[in-house]
Amino acid sequence: MLKRFVDVRDEEVGAVLGAFVYFFTLMCGYAILRPIRNEMGTAGDVKHLPWLFTVTFVVMLLAVPAFSALVARYPRRVVVPRVYRFFLFNLLAFFVLLKWGVAKEGVARAFYVWLSVYNLFVVSIFWSFMADVFASDQGKRLFGFIAAGGTTGMIVGPFLVGRLAEPVGPVNLILVSAVMLEVSAQCVRRLGHWARDVQHQPATREGPVGGGMLAGLRLLVTSPFLLALGLQVLLYAATSTFLYYQEVQLVASLAKDAAARTAAFADIDFWVQVLTLGIQTLVTGRVISRLGLGVAMAVAPVLTLVGFGVLAFAPVLGVLIGVKSLRGASHYALERPSREILFTTVDREARYKSKSFIDTVVYRGSDTLSAWLQGGLTALGLGMTGLSLAAVPVAALWLAVALYLARQQRTRAAESIPQTQTQTTLPGGTTA
Repeated sequence: MLKRFVDVRDEEVGAVLGAFVYFFTLMCGYAILRPIRNEMGTAGDVKHLPWLFTVTFVVMLLAVPAFSALVARYPRRVVVPRVYRFFLFNLLAFFVLLKWGVAKEGVARAFYVWLSVYNLFVVSIFWSFMADVFASDQGKRLFGFIAAGGTTGMIVGPFLVGRLAEPVGPVNLILVSAVMLEVSAQCVRRLGHWARDVQHQPATREGPVGGGMLAGLRLLVTSPFLLALGLQVLLYAATSTFLYYQEVQLVASLAKDAAARTAAFADIDFWVQVLTLGIQTLVTGRVISRLGLGVAMAVAPVLTLVGFGVLAFAPVLGVLIGVKSLRGASHYALERPSREILFTTVDREARYKSKSFIDTVVYRGSDTLSAWLQGGLTALGLGMTGLSLAAVPVAALWLAVALYLARQQRTRAAESIPQTQTQTTLPGGTTA
């Protein structure tokens, strides 16, 4: 049945389904938590958001070297499940504190920061693990379907929150997310066995990555290819922050009750992911295989550019939902899987350390700068129209970087060393 929709080999079926379930449970658990976090962000004054973004960035600066030290010392089969279980215990602690009402406002803000860190870490680890388990040619065939697992989770999660937030209470849904995270940890173990027993990966692919705590930053600044990937993430995050601010302001003005705001954010997430799943199922594989990564990576910035232009003249919630749905769908269904394929061409140290640095510190650093910039522009009197117009050139630069990366990928693919080789020269760069 699966072969009717996915170009999958017999020996890959179990692993692909396992990866699908892995990403489904990971993203469903996060999707349950995200509307709760967004409601907590609007519970206080929206002016507090730049400070929350800043604290999140500082926490990222502390967390990334610690994670790099772990992957340098321990094999992936040890690091990934333990990181997930660390976050699971954090979730249980937040549940107890929020349930008991201990320092409610402080705990709510801590939860906002924690989830912003958690999301980027667990997703970055997921894609690093996928790039480690599957070869580059497998990624082109399979990553679209695997990504659809995450999208399905992002549909089921908001659906559950939208239906249960008011009758059950948002805090109780944290326990459901904790169960999902434990299932993800079990999937990691099974996929690791498959990579070793079926893929016949060498022991070096299972072992510690090596290197120092700051190796991710060092690799990033010495590689034009990784720098371009970092810039692409920075520009995506900047436009996301501009759009998020407008979403928060519009929802806060329309829904005054905490449960109602949580349900509203969940409904927006639900429709974004429904559209994403449709594109992933019907379009992603065909676009990447037939039209190439250039087209796949260009769709999201083009829609973002056009979307902010439309929002500038019609800054209302209905238009924002449409823009966010199209933009989010193109990002999750096309741009993100294409970007992850690029990471299959770099070595394991760059895959786990530089990728984690880009997906966390660079992303949240862009969030922070964009939040303060938006706050400053708002203080100068710019409304939603002015802020939307200010985001247009950022989207245009994002498009240019995406096209550059697609050209680089074609060059690197032509010069690539077989994936079974364990060492790869970083793209500073001659060969990959």
